[in-house]
Amino acid sequence: MSIPTTAAPNLELEAYIESILFVSSGPVSLGRLARTLEITTGAARQALHALEARYAGRGLRLQWLDEAVQFTTAPEAGLVVERFLGLEAPTSRLSHAALEVLAIVAYMQPITRPQVDELRGVNSDGAMRTLLSKGLVEEIGRVEAPGRPILYGTTPEFMQHFGLSNMAELPPLSTE
Repeated sequence: MSIPTTAAPNLELEAYIESILFVSSGPVSLGRLARTLEITTGAARQALHALEARYAGRGLRLQWLDEAVQFTTAPEAGLVVERFLGLEAPTSRLSHAALEVLAIVAYMQPITRPQVDELRGVNSDGAMRTLLSKGLVEEIGRVEAPGRPILYGTTPEFMQHFGLSNMAELPPLSTE
């Protein structure tokens, strides 16, 4: 382990990573962690997995977003955290149509709205607007085709809302 010479020598690698993730305002890439700590990305990944194991069953979790990671509160603690922060419980639930569109986007991303419409057999404009306004899906690019349709994908808020560390944790897609 090669920690910058100005760092305190008595801390473990995981402690430095905790400190960085704690002060970060968003996900930190594996590469940036490795460069900051002057270690390999493999060593950073190994230390992060060790931290994940330490936080299992605790109030904090490591949330992976591709090759980046951040601290989040445990989904199980959500109601207590919302109460502490004085946040109102969500009064509007997602409609069946919005949940259907969200599932299609989650499993098929990147995907265009016309592709979603084709899979559902109905127009998805309203459901897509709802998901965009709630921050569960976002525009992630455009297709290089006539009309340049927008590509949609899920957001870090989607991952956090559903307590997912990565997309591989989605339940298997049933074809029945």
